[in-house]
Amino acid sequence: MSTTSETTVETTFDLITLGRCGMDLFSQNIGAPFVAIQGFDAHIGGSPTNIAVAASRLGLRTALLTAVGADLVGDFVLAHLAAEGVATSYIPRKPGAKTGLAVVGMEPPDRFPLVFYRDNPADIWLNVDDVKAAPITTARALQLSGTALSRGSCQAATIYAAHQAAAAGVTTYVDLDLRPDQWADPMAFRAGLNELLPSIAVVIGTEEEFYALLGGAPETVFAGQRLDATQVRELDKAIVAWLAMRPECTLVLKRGAHGATIWRAGTAPLDVPGFPVTVLNTVGAGDAFAGGLLYGRCQGWDWRASVRMGNACGALVVTRHGCAAAMPRLEEVETFIKNCAIA
Repeated sequence: MSTTSETTVETTFDLITLGRCGMDLFSQNIGAPFVAIQGFDAHIGGSPTNIAVAASRLGLRTALLTAVGADLVGDFVLAHLAAEGVATSYIPRKPGAKTGLAVVGMEPPDRFPLVFYRDNPADIWLNVDDVKAAPITTARALQLSGTALSRGSCQAATIYAAHQAAAAGVTTYVDLDLRPDQWADPMAFRAGLNELLPSIAVVIGTEEEFYALLGGAPETVFAGQRLDATQVRELDKAIVAWLAMRPECTLVLKRGAHGATIWRAGTAPLDVPGFPVTVLNTVGAGDAFAGGLLYGRCQGWDWRASVRMGNACGALVVTRHGCAAAMPRLEEVETFIKNCAIA
């Protein structure tokens, strides 16, 4: 006679994000051309870092899995993450590598020149052993970044983390987070994502990012071109075809001021409108959106409500200076949504 017992696995975190981190320097001279910048404000940055901060400010138990250098910029990143309530226990130091840096100009409403300093950045050397040391399989959600697949050992670490999380029933998300200058070419981007996507439940991206993944001429996106009407129609067809092969996956298409569209197999795309605001800075809006979406899904909300939460978070951030530092807290978002509903 044998007996069995059920063990309930307690979640350690609501959310673990994985990918790049660094210091962001934002121009203090709003509206000034890049060559006329006279001063900068320092924040932490990198898409997974920003999403971790956004989710933490909304109330999720959050950890960041990344790597920093044995340098003062790494000290800066760790200190600011801790101040935001983001767990840093799973962030190793990588000797011989520097913590990344980004410099951002501020020319609203639509020019925000961004320069990366990522020559041998520490976060690309995150490895499988680092992932094994983190509680991936007991989190509620794992959020990954497309850029983490572009260079170094972080590609294998990201794919391993996704496989382990999916096998354990952890909901896996990836933000396509396309930074063309971090990839050798468009085909390398597609190859990296295609290796990851079988373990992903939710894919988040802009029209250009999804076109780079699924469209017929991804080199146009890598050249910085916006999609024309023909390419948008082509993308819609490509999404339908891709979902037919991956019906268990959900695609969330960010459309900026127009909100976002939820794509799921077998149903019509669901448009969730955005909120009208005056734009000061678009950098970080997509990360705020992801933080709000993840918050909603972790609360058990449906897709419409979760995406509306993401839209509200993104709308608030574009009215503010900075990126991680601009992420709203739950009370702010709730008040914003309530006031918009009243209006």
